Amino acid sequence: QVQLVESGGGFVQPGGSLKLSCAASGSTFTFRINAMGWYRQAPGKQRDLVATVTSGDRTNYADSVKGRFTISRDNAKNTVYLQMNSLKPEDTAVYYCNAVGTNWFRTLPFDAWGQGTQVTVSS
Repeated sequence: QVQLVESGGGFVQPGGSLKLSCAASGSTFTFRINAMGWYRQAPGKQRDLVATVTSGDRTNYADSVKGRFTISRDNAKNTVYLQMNSLKPEDTAVYYCNAVGTNWFRTLPFDAWGQGTQVTVSS
């Protein structure tokens, strides 16, 4: 089982910045992570993709965050980061970390989610 622990959410004024972190750890087997990403869910809305990064550092962003958010990954630490700049009130949501991969022998896939961290952008 792979666990994801997020940190870095909080309250910020419009135009401000926050950096989210998500660390993956496994309790029962050594794992390979193929991709990690961030999704967000605002009240009453579905969970949407924010950004993803593969093990080869290929990135993908939602159009609404391009140019403002940057996703990065430390493969050695199994950690993914989301640097959020020029934040807007519409960025307010619970942000969830996601990781997909397999066990070391590539026989057991996983799709893990963090518990979520609240980001609130308001004046």
